[in-house]
Amino acid sequence: MTEPFAFQIKRLRFDEGYTPEAGTRLTTNFANLARGAHRKQNLANALRMIDNRFNDLASWDNRHADRYAVELDIVSVDLDLDGSGTAFPAIEVLQTTILDRRTGARLPGLVGNNFSSYVRDYDFSVVLPEHNKGRDGFSLPEGFGALHGRIFKAFVASETYRAQFPKPPVICLSVSETKSYERTANIHPVLGVEYVPSGASLTEQYFGKMGLGVRYFMPPKSVAPLAFYHVGDLLNDYTNLELIGTISTMEAFQKIYRPEIYNANSVAGQTYRPSLSHQDYSPTRVVYDREERSRLATEQGRFAEETFIKPYRARLAEWAARSAA
Repeated sequence: MTEPFAFQIKRLRFDEGYTPEAGTRLTTNFANLARGAHRKQNLANALRMIDNRFNDLASWDNRHADRYAVELDIVSVDLDLDGSGTAFPAIEVLQTTILDRRTGARLPGLVGNNFSSYVRDYDFSVVLPEHNKGRDGFSLPEGFGALHGRIFKAFVASETYRAQFPKPPVICLSVSETKSYERTANIHPVLGVEYVPSGASLTEQYFGKMGLGVRYFMPPKSVAPLAFYHVGDLLNDYTNLELIGTISTMEAFQKIYRPEIYNANSVAGQTYRPSLSHQDYSPTRVVYDREERSRLATEQGRFAEETFIKPYRARLAEWAARSAA
């Protein structure tokens, strides 16, 4: 099926000199760190956390816990809207590369990890509040997340994706505050202990429309499970080092943004209910403005509405009809 847009990929290294580009969502994990008076210290501390955690998990043949470093590229995916070069910044993800300092080899990691999308901002910060305004109870509007899912699945199925990424993406997010999680007997040597949720969260339903399933694991020496969104077989399709790259990167971001959950001073037990009101936690040495992030999400959703949803409504509706058929 012919898609209405063409995909373009740009890369930018995420390191201590990183500066967000104009099209980057400012609420994105890595972009948020690179702003303000503490930007250089924030970036240095975050990158150090990632490398330290990687070496902690990849402990074999790594006597001094310094064998590996993680290199991060920001992968920006633009939609070429009409063939004229006009582009809408649709998706941003991260790709890890693992530097083996002992051999000098650079080993490919996974693409995905973090996930950023203006259309998701539109769905959650514009469409959903407007739909539920003045209603008794909460409900989802018809077709909620369908457009976003079609864009993501079209990108992963595209020649553009396959030419640059040999494996499907893995996206690692926080657990949901609205669900409880039960510990199982299943233990993976890298992913750790598996947990199962009490039900499907809104994020889980939304990512399901992107063609992604989810499993929840608490890695060794972690204090809370992470959500791993994937296609295929999470436990067997990826190497240990690939999985460690994702864990070390995203656990560092979660410790910064949700320290109440991921930097708590107690470990998740048999039954776990995450909460951002938990007070027994240790803050990281990274400055982060959570309130600003919430406010900007609405502004970014309006940006998607004005520059993408409204101008291309007819073409998007036609695409939806062809997809349904």
